[in-house]
Amino acid sequence: MLESFLSYVVWDPNQAVFAGFERLRWYSLLFALGFIISQQFMVYFFRKEGQDESLVDKLTIYMVLATIIGARLGHVLFYEPEKYLSNPIDILKVWEGGLASHGAAIAILLALWLYSKRTPGQSYLWVVDRIVIVTAMTGALIRFGNLMNSEIGGKDTGTDSGFVFARDSEEILETLKVPIESIEAYKPEDRAGEMKGNGIVPVNFELKINKGNFSKEDLSNILERDIKYALTQFRSSKEYLAESVETPLNFEITEQPDGYLVQVKTFGRTKYPTQIYESLSYFVIFLILFALWAKYKSRLPDGLLLGLFLISVFGMRFVWEFLKEVQVDFEQSMQFNMGQILSVPLVIIGFVLVGLALKKGIQPEKI
Repeated sequence: MLESFLSYVVWDPNQAVFAGFERLRWYSLLFALGFIISQQFMVYFFRKEGQDESLVDKLTIYMVLATIIGARLGHVLFYEPEKYLSNPIDILKVWEGGLASHGAAIAILLALWLYSKRTPGQSYLWVVDRIVIVTAMTGALIRFGNLMNSEIGGKDTGTDSGFVFARDSEEILETLKVPIESIEAYKPEDRAGEMKGNGIVPVNFELKINKGNFSKEDLSNILERDIKYALTQFRSSKEYLAESVETPLNFEITEQPDGYLVQVKTFGRTKYPTQIYESLSYFVIFLILFALWAKYKSRLPDGLLLGLFLISVFGMRFVWEFLKEVQVDFEQSMQFNMGQILSVPLVIIGFVLVGLALKKGIQPEKI
């Protein structure tokens, strides 16, 4: 059982929450759920500390806009400025991907400054100290959404443990010019003898194809050529799979009453599931920050929770980046990638804030 747990996983979840309804996707649901839950936590914080609960709606608007705009502009400016500044209209195409947590963090800090300036009775650091608690929780949900999207994954593990991300390859195979009804990638239990301990592991793709006007021989000729091309010539296939270019495609076609069942035997590359590592890290940080607030509430010195958040979240981000694939090509030649470089000043600011807060100390409990 332990051996099975430590072995690899072929990961190819449907990005849609409900099959057949593609508009509702896991990433969007988890992103929205993060804000909904966060709003309820903020209502609880405000109520417990004698603040006006109706202000949470106003605060939520600032947070949502800052997160979306900041994350998008952060990716544009930090990762692909030439691409987007040469065609600014593409900046609006957020559905194509490209969000940066560092940009969101900076935008949120600025937005909360504007909020506190326009909200008497709530200091900037008081507001931010409560916001970072729920931000850590939301970050955990968003990273889990990244996992469901099979994006922002890790480097090769070099061992037979890890995740084989097969979703991109499935989407490529769906473009084949044959009447495909379904495609499923899975871990073949009968090919365990082909594992060599080097991170190149067996993966099968099962395709159900409508008969149409195809004979078994014609279909075999088409699939041998087109599937081989799909598994070896696309960038994502090269990144996630290890299909040999030189050897013939290993596949079988079984004729059924209503169509053909095609089984393709190939190999995948095991990757670090860094989305899980980050998600769990952020959730633990959320629990720690919430526990500190629950014990001390307004007795905490302003800036302490913010400082701990910056140190822990971006400190862990710096660590996990060593295991993650670079997001853009120019990072390949860098000793530290852009995510790590942007994390350093935020961690330093965090230490400064914690130092200043500890000098003030925790306020004595009122009798």
